[in-house]
Amino acid sequence: MKAKTKNTLTFTKTLKNTLNNMEKLGDDIYDRITILSNEGNEFADENDFEAAVAKFIEALELIPSPKTDWEAGMWLYASLGDMYHALGQYEVAANNLFDALNCPDGGGNPFVHLRLGECLYELEQKEKAKEHLLQAYMLTGEEIFSDENPKYFNTIKDIV
Repeated sequence: MKAKTKNTLTFTKTLKNTLNNMEKLGDDIYDRITILSNEGNEFADENDFEAAVAKFIEALELIPSPKTDWEAGMWLYASLGDMYHALGQYEVAANNLFDALNCPDGGGNPFVHLRLGECLYELEQKEKAKEHLLQAYMLTGEEIFSDENPKYFNTIKDIV
């Protein structure tokens, strides 16, 4: 797995923009979430996915409940899903990605659909995987698959 893929860099930039535009949490909480998210991203860039998970969980715990009401919840759940995917913990990854889908803008996020489709593929849920991989394709096009294992795009290439 590449440390810094195009999808990861886009994802990181979008996380930063989302945190900058999210509903006010108070300066102290906002600053702490930003710091923890950046630390998580740094660990992810170094392929220390377990340390990244710890930082993203710590940041997520700062968001008021229900966490799925917050845009930052979507990015943190998606970050957790991405890290668990990298660790090969596909069921835990999928659960976090489903949570991300339930957050504001989650359903329209191609990265969330991509990672969720990949996790479902690995969990032998091929039809559900196709749905999410196809959704990622429809939102962004084939380029979202450029840094991914070709087996994921091959799952949908006959229907696109």
